[in-house]
Amino acid sequence: MTFEAEIVLRELSADGILRLTLNDVARRNALSEAMLSELGAAFAVAGEDSAVRVIVLAANGPAFCAGHDLKEMTAGRAGSDGGRAYFAQVMAQCAGVMQGIVNCPKPVIAEVTGVATAAGCQLVASCDLAIAAETARFSTPGVHIGLFCSTPMVALSRNVANKHAMEMLLTGDMIEAPRAAEMGLVNHAVPAADLTATVMDMARKIASKSSMTLATGKRAFYAQREMPLSDAYDYASQVMVENMLAHDATEGIGAFIEKRAPQWQDR
Repeated sequence: MTFEAEIVLRELSADGILRLTLNDVARRNALSEAMLSELGAAFAVAGEDSAVRVIVLAANGPAFCAGHDLKEMTAGRAGSDGGRAYFAQVMAQCAGVMQGIVNCPKPVIAEVTGVATAAGCQLVASCDLAIAAETARFSTPGVHIGLFCSTPMVALSRNVANKHAMEMLLTGDMIEAPRAAEMGLVNHAVPAADLTATVMDMARKIASKSSMTLATGKRAFYAQREMPLSDAYDYASQVMVENMLAHDATEGIGAFIEKRAPQWQDR
């Protein structure tokens, strides 16, 4: 079934893969207030929908996402405080969307064509996985306009090595998709003609797993990486114990021993 919205298109396949497609082509899929609102709502709803097993985030047009809508941001300066309250509200809204992707129990795969700049690059980095067309390009170009990409830095620095992140942030240079793959910003760079098929193959592979297991693992991955090593092992050990006691772990291990396909109940 397909649900249409003005700037975010939703399409859910029979095997539980939800495609969210940014569709504000005229504004290069900028993260306007409206786009942030729709994206935030879409991820929140998908996270609670048992029919959704994997989310693919794609985009129409020549840009995956051009970052914040600078015309909209400039208009926000008209307030009596010069825009301080408005800027704070937009940054909080954007941070909420990025954290919503991380906190969503469903795996999220970015399917990147065109350019992903500034907060658009942040959007890619916030997804669990990313596959890009070889022609895609990425940058955090805020330094060119006197605005350091501080919020994109949060997601970027959690995906690539410090010196790679700092090079992107300090120079604002555009990097090609193969280089982005080498740096770890995306998982793979593939020919543009193969992009959607590659993404959907990965999505179907992931969707075939127990959604309970995927949600458990995704939550634990992001939680443990912020902990000291000893605390991370303590936490992960507790997660493993609870996971072992779950129905799908019992079923999956039994199926492996009995050499049969598991029958997931997602619990």
